[in-house]
Formats: sequence, C-alpha cells, structure tokens
Amino acid sequence: MTKVRDLVRSDRCLTVRMISSVLNLNRQTVHEIVTFELGMQKICAKLVPKILTKEQKENRRNLCLDLLERIENDKKIFKHVIAGDETWTLEYDPDTKRQSSEWHTSNSPRPKKARMSKSKIKTMVLCFFDNESFVQKEFVP
Repeated sequence: MTKVRDLVRSDRCLTVRMISSVLNLNRQTVHEIVTFELGMQKICAKLVPKILTKEQKENRRNLCLDLLERIENDKKIFKHVIAGDETWTLEYDPDTKRQSSEWHTSNSPRPKKARMSKSKIKTMVLCFFDNESFVQKEFVP
C-alpha cells in the first residue's frame, strides 16, 4: 500500500494500468488499494473562464444600463443596429478533460486548468451582424 501511495503522490496523473505495470501488481488490486484503502478517486480538472477585474465588470454594467435605457426609449432600436466583434483564435493542442484527470482524496482541492494555452499561430476573426443574421465575417491572419 505504501508503494502505491508513494507512486501516486509522485505523479497523480498515473492510471491504474500504469501503476500496476510499474509495481508488477494486478490492476484490480491496485484499483482497490487506491480507491478503498487510500480513499482516492480520479477527478478531472475544473475549467475556469477568464476572470474580469472590478473595473471591467463595472464598465460592462454601465454599458448594459445605458443600452437598457435606450431600449426603453426606442423599442425598435435593434432594427437599425449592426454590431461588430473581433477575436483572436489561437491554434493549440490542449489536453482533453480525461487526460488532465488526477488521483485525489475527497478532502484535497480540485485541480484547475486553463481552457486554452497560447500558441504562435493566430488568426483574427471579424464578425458583423444585425438583428437577423451575419452581415459579414472575415478571417485575417
């Protein structure tokens, strides 16, 4: 049991199959040691969105309040609006949720993982749309 515990603590991403092959034990035995005797379970990393600053939150709130006021004054305002947005898309090869899973006890904190890691290849996407559909979209390298 101590060998299994030490091995899991050295690399929490190891699978039961990997542990059993390293220690030359039966997979079922390793599974029972990890889950029942050590009280661990395999959990996936929690994906968290980008966190906004207080200033960014306040700016969004003020813009929304201004828009609500304009809508109350003119109910047909959206028929005259063309909105645009741009975003950078990055090429990356992230781990899947299953690949990021680790062994933890029920008392240990859940690991966190960023949704996206930056890469060197970027493309900007420009989108323009009205209240019915896309007006135009462009991919700019």
